[in-house]
Amino acid sequence: MIGMGKSISHTGASMGYGWNEEKDAQVVHRKHLAGDNPEEITQEFKIIQSQNHLCKKNTLSFVLSPTIEDGKGLKENELKEITERFIKEMKLQERQAIAFVHQDKNHRHIHVYVNRIGFDGKAYKDSYIGKRSQQAAEKVAQQMGLTTVREVQQEKLNEVKNIRQEIKQVHEKVITEMKPKDFDQYIKYMKQNDVKVIPSISKSNQLRGFRFEHKGQNLKGSEVHRSMSMGRIAERIRFDKNVAQKIAKENTLTMFGKAVGVSPNLAVTIAKKAITTAVKKTIGLGMEI
Repeated sequence: MIGMGKSISHTGASMGYGWNEEKDAQVVHRKHLAGDNPEEITQEFKIIQSQNHLCKKNTLSFVLSPTIEDGKGLKENELKEITERFIKEMKLQERQAIAFVHQDKNHRHIHVYVNRIGFDGKAYKDSYIGKRSQQAAEKVAQQMGLTTVREVQQEKLNEVKNIRQEIKQVHEKVITEMKPKDFDQYIKYMKQNDVKVIPSISKSNQLRGFRFEHKGQNLKGSEVHRSMSMGRIAERIRFDKNVAQKIAKENTLTMFGKAVGVSPNLAVTIAKKAITTAVKKTIGLGMEI
């Protein structure tokens, strides 16, 4: 469950948003309030806020978002419990507060509005309120057996790890079995195996590297594996010797019909690899060099 919080000055507008009937708003919590609409609630807030003219951002706004799967199964009393536990964790129990559940999106989430000014006229300290809101939401999620942010992050890390492995496997297959002779062929063969390779080209038309798209993830080559930097990929591609020598001489290569600049180091890498391959091929044919 995600928790977000901040101090705001637009109390009335926020109450109107929270009570929005178009979003199927449902009141799941109220404390020290009697109003039946956003205007009345706002006025009740303002009566208490009038005791402290120095505090301009005098309303606390929170959003609590369970995961989509958790949200589907939550009943009204559980949504109320989430809200009340959160308010307790934030030490806001004795202040005016109201909370609405919105169901306009594909997941349910709770908007909580709390008067930052207490009945004693003192303002609630809002330093690091965003971080504290997430920490409180994390505790509530653990208490109620809901998915925490850490668990979601770990799931995403595991998903990315699997995708990285899949991209690396496709890369190895393309290099060893399909044996591309230039970057164009490499990109084409990778695409045939459901991995999109996107050249990173600078404003000065210099080839800087490659990004890899697969199953919704977009990763730099070095993020996939250290062996998939542009230079490492170039070392394993079977460039034609004449083409490679031209690249080394001009520091440019042609990709899909357009010339792009390359670094001198990459140009030399391509040339060395092509020459080494040509020499091995010649020796293999039993010919003198």
